[in-house]
Amino acid sequence: MALKRSRKIALIVAGVLVLVVAVSVIIQRRKAGVVAVQAGKVGRQNLTSIVTASGEVRPRNYVNINSQSFGKIIEILVAEGDRVKKGQVLLRLEAIQPAADVEAQRAFIKSAEAAVEAAEASLRTAQAELQRSRADFDRVALNWERAQGLHVDQLISEQEYDARKAEFEGAKASVELSQARLGQTRAELDRSRSILNQARATLTRVSDVLQKTIYNSPIDGVITNLPVHAGEQTVPGIQNSPGSFLMTVADMSVVTAEVKVDETDIVNVHLDQSAEVTIDAFPKRTFKGTVAEIGTTALVRSTGRSTTELQTGTQEAKDFKVVVTLSDPPEIVRPGLSTTARITTATRENVVAVPLQALTIRRRGDIEAAERIARGEKTAEAAPVAKSEKDKEELQGVFVVQDGKAHFKEVKSGITGVTDIEITEGLKEGDQIVTGSYRVLRELRHLAKVRIEKPSEGQGSAPRE
Repeated sequence: MALKRSRKIALIVAGVLVLVVAVSVIIQRRKAGVVAVQAGKVGRQNLTSIVTASGEVRPRNYVNINSQSFGKIIEILVAEGDRVKKGQVLLRLEAIQPAADVEAQRAFIKSAEAAVEAAEASLRTAQAELQRSRADFDRVALNWERAQGLHVDQLISEQEYDARKAEFEGAKASVELSQARLGQTRAELDRSRSILNQARATLTRVSDVLQKTIYNSPIDGVITNLPVHAGEQTVPGIQNSPGSFLMTVADMSVVTAEVKVDETDIVNVHLDQSAEVTIDAFPKRTFKGTVAEIGTTALVRSTGRSTTELQTGTQEAKDFKVVVTLSDPPEIVRPGLSTTARITTATRENVVAVPLQALTIRRRGDIEAAERIARGEKTAEAAPVAKSEKDKEELQGVFVVQDGKAHFKEVKSGITGVTDIEITEGLKEGDQIVTGSYRVLRELRHLAKVRIEKPSEGQGSAPRE
């Protein structure tokens, strides 16, 4: 009895196993050629397009003060972090020689002014002498005219006639001599005045040299960088080389975030767009700002140099400088702090949107070939052969699930959000679309059979023909 019972149990187990195998075979056959996909319903939402860029904090207005003369620093009147006013003395250089040159030149100017005054007096004397000579000449000329008339009538002797003539010639020569002295005196006065003007110009030059030993603040601001110390030597700039760097004065009343935006995003950035700025030194705070400046020259990402400086083209990635003005900067912010700006380039309310990964690209020839196969045409005739540019045309679209198949549908897109993208044409609210996985979307074909699974289930693969 025990043996018969064991045989019955064995037969039952064998039958169950056969049934399980048969069911498994049927299920596998049904699943053959069916792609497991993740899907979702098309809905509406509010979208915000954001461009993210990194950079550093910079004051809107700052001045780097460099040395303008040779000299030794003898006094630094400020410290890093001090607030200064425009015109306030910041630093002094040794000024013994420039001060001596100024005093010497002032003394020379006094001497030149005295020489001018003397020349002016000589000119007045020469003018008076000329007037006296001309008066004597006029008197003698009248006597000479009378003498000529009397000589014709033989009323005066030859001796008196000759005396009158000689007196006339002497008076004439005296006038000419006075005129020459007047011209000489005027020339001397012009020379003295030229020397005075030259001395005054030289005083301006040496005074400028002296003034350059004293450095005043060009703006109201804060000393943000002070790398020098008393006793150090400074040198002025030569040609394209700047002079010794002394300090930086920054106007921190207007603080900006200077960031670099990728060349693919710069076309969407415009003046006065709003932005949210985070500063690494203040991790828990977000600051509001607006776009105040957009660079027009591309910067090579690896070097930061402008492309206009390069003699040859480059295929390296490029960025553009964008300046965002902070509306509420913290009082203790410092230039150079690392920052990230999130610039809002566009907003849309209640628009049709799909996940970014659902959007894919297919060639027109592949879509048409799949439709020919679905109509029952011969495989060889329906195979996609890109014989024309139209067949090679790439279409942007999503896969819509209908009747257990994935239908590729061309769409037009709008703005791009963080995880979703706006669809302006091609879809309507409630459509069921394929959203994943990425590998499935990459290989999925138009009109392929699909089954919807949960993201946690095993990933299917697109059938290969």
